[in-house]
Amino acid sequence: MPRKLAAGNWKMNGLRANLVELAKLEEKHGDADVDILICPPTTLISACEDTPFDIGGQDCYAADSGAHTGDVSAEMLADAGASYVITGHSERRTDHGETSADVAAKSRAAYDAGLIAVICIGETLEEREGGTTLAVIDAQLKGSVPDSADAENTVIAYEPVWAIGTGKVPTLTQIGEVHAHIRKRLTDRFSDGTEMRILYGGSVKGSNASDIFSVADVDGALVGGASLKADDFSPIITALENS
Repeated sequence: MPRKLAAGNWKMNGLRANLVELAKLEEKHGDADVDILICPPTTLISACEDTPFDIGGQDCYAADSGAHTGDVSAEMLADAGASYVITGHSERRTDHGETSADVAAKSRAAYDAGLIAVICIGETLEEREGGTTLAVIDAQLKGSVPDSADAENTVIAYEPVWAIGTGKVPTLTQIGEVHAHIRKRLTDRFSDGTEMRILYGGSVKGSNASDIFSVADVDGALVGGASLKADDFSPIITALENS
C-alpha cells in the first residue's frame, strides 16, 4: 500500500513567528508513522530546514529562469530546501486562470528539479450538481498529469472546489466514488498506478478525518486552514496514523 501522507497547505499565511507551530507539531509527531508535509509561503521554506517534516512550495513557474518577475522556479524551491510542490490548486486555476496544460508544464518542471508534484484536481459545485464530476476529473487528470508521472514523483490531490474552506464535505460515498475513479484511471495509464498516493482535500478536520480516512483509496489529506495550528493539524495526523 502507498505510504500515507498528511499535507498542510498554509496558503498566504505565516510569518517566522508562526514556525513555533512546527515545533509544537514535532513534539507530537516527530516520529510519525506517516509522511508529513508542510507547504508554507515561499518566504519561510528555508527557515524550515531544521524540521523533521517534508517541506514543499505552493506553486512554481514552468520555466527554469528568466524575465518572470515575482515568479519562483521549481529549481529555486529545491534550492531553498523544498522536496515537494503543489501544482494546479483550484485557487491557482480560478484566481490565476491556470489551465491543465499549465499545470502539466509546472509538474514537469517539478520533476526536472527533483521535486514531488502534488497535482490538484476537483470539480466546482455547478459541475457536481450538473452530474459532470467524473468527466471533469477525467479531463483534469488527462491534461494535468504528465506522461512522465510515477508513484515516486507524483501525488494526486482530489479537492472538490465547493468544499475548500467552506465547511462543506462530500459524503463518504461521493469521496469513495471519485477516489475509486481516479485510481482506475491511474492504473489504466501508469504501470505503478496502484502505488500512486491519492489525497482528499476540502474542509478536513479532526472531527471528520477518521471517517474520511476509512474510505478506500484515500491515502491521506491535503489540509488548508486546519494545518496552520498544531493543535488542529495533530488530530488529523493521528487519525491518519490510526487508519
